[in-house]
Amino acid sequence: MRYLLLGMAMICLVGYSHAQSFEGSAIGKGIRFVPKDSSFSIQWNTRFQTQYVGVQNLESDEYSDAFTIRRFRLKFKGFLFNPNIQYKTELALSNRDQGDFFAEHNGAASIVLDAVLKWRFAPGWQLWVGQTKLPGNRERVISSGALQLVDRSRLNSRYNIDRDKGLQLHHEHKVGSVVLREIGSISSGEGRNVTLPNNHGYDYTGRIEVLPFGKFSSKGDYFGADLAREESVKLSLAATYDYNVGTSRERGQLGYFIFDETGEELRSTLSTVFVDAYLKYNGWSVMYEYAHKTVAKGEKSGFGTEGEARNFYTGQAHNIQGGYLFKNNLSIDGRFTDNQPDAGVDDPEKRYEIGFGKYIAGHSLKLQVSTAYRDRLTKDDEMLYFAQLEIGF
Repeated sequence: MRYLLLGMAMICLVGYSHAQSFEGSAIGKGIRFVPKDSSFSIQWNTRFQTQYVGVQNLESDEYSDAFTIRRFRLKFKGFLFNPNIQYKTELALSNRDQGDFFAEHNGAASIVLDAVLKWRFAPGWQLWVGQTKLPGNRERVISSGALQLVDRSRLNSRYNIDRDKGLQLHHEHKVGSVVLREIGSISSGEGRNVTLPNNHGYDYTGRIEVLPFGKFSSKGDYFGADLAREESVKLSLAATYDYNVGTSRERGQLGYFIFDETGEELRSTLSTVFVDAYLKYNGWSVMYEYAHKTVAKGEKSGFGTEGEARNFYTGQAHNIQGGYLFKNNLSIDGRFTDNQPDAGVDDPEKRYEIGFGKYIAGHSLKLQVSTAYRDRLTKDDEMLYFAQLEIGF
């Protein structure tokens, strides 16, 4: 860690002494440098979330709670040679944010979130190469630092396709006043930072977005709450289809690895559909998502590393959330999530959540609190209590 911090300090010092411009002072915009020859740029952002979680069992009345650093992120982005060639890297440094120490990750912490190059090779076209978020459900693609409530929904945690390594092709164009976006990707299918050879197939993802009333202000279709206070109705309608060939992980790019009775990795093909819509107007915002995941080919269940039964996570879920942002930047928000996994996979659950947020400096400095009721079919019902302070620059 000390070497990482030392390296960051050296980058800043060198950039400052040789920069043509030092631009970073506004909160949320990071620290930015451009050298004299303008051959590249670098923007450094840091953010962290201090979170409190309380859990009350409504059957036994037992209560447990904890403070944690939910996320601690370092992000670097900019351009190389010219503004049409951009890059982004992001590192996760908190223990809660690094995932499990799987053998498939060489037993190491999964620190690297993003390492991607973005080439704008023609108007409206971009080619992405590297590791980053797949074009999946909207809630997942929205940054964890720009969420409307303390964290993402149960739909997202159980069905999202997360990050992966590969290629993505992005296209945006207009038909009259309607904005259309199409994204296609080919990736490894096993998720971020897996070091094993890919001998069993790839993941294929396609997404289309339709914005019938034009673009949102300040890219507002990809951050929570209507901080831009849209002066006219803005709406985005989208659908994603993902086909993951020969994956051995419970949820495709996420979860435990699954093995057959001989100890070999079990390889099945997962098919996932997402549909989402996002509307904003004058402080109001509403988002709806639907997810459906199935095993298209192969076995539906196998074993974990200790011989325990493991299932590929299949089923469907609905999530709807919305809220209103007052002019003093105080928001009231609500969410309802209905998760209906297939029989034997998980316990069906309905979750009802209400929250409040205070945006001191947009999503870069905010305080959020919420409470949720977990209505579960076979397990004890629970009340959940959250509080989170987000700090970033």
